[in-house]
Amino acid sequence: MSLDVSPQLLADAEKGEVREEEFVETVRTSLPYAYDLIASLVGELHAGSTEFADNQTPPPSEKERGQLLRALSSDAIRGALQRHFGVRLAFQNCHRVAVFPQDPSVDDRLARFTSIRGQLLNQSPELRDC
Repeated sequence: MSLDVSPQLLADAEKGEVREEEFVETVRTSLPYAYDLIASLVGELHAGSTEFADNQTPPPSEKERGQLLRALSSDAIRGALQRHFGVRLAFQNCHRVAVFPQDPSVDDRLARFTSIRGQLLNQSPELRDC
């Protein structure tokens, strides 16, 4: 299971009334490694003068890797995190997460990061079994 959903939030979902803030809080508490990693990258992005911020350090264990994969492979979770933080998320391999501003001026850089070429250039023997 990806998320630890409270009975109240589940009841709200069954009624069709879910506030995104409550969903994001569920993501934060259920997938703390993924949430904290993205939050720290957003901080780096806002503090720096680069077009994007990314993580190239593998997670400390498979548990954390699983959190990252669950967060970024779910359209609902990924979309909610993007809206919450006001960024666009990109993902390569099993841990290279990048945050880009929503500013269209970095669209070319985002396209290069998410391209087939970008994916291939980010390969290494250590990442093949991740």
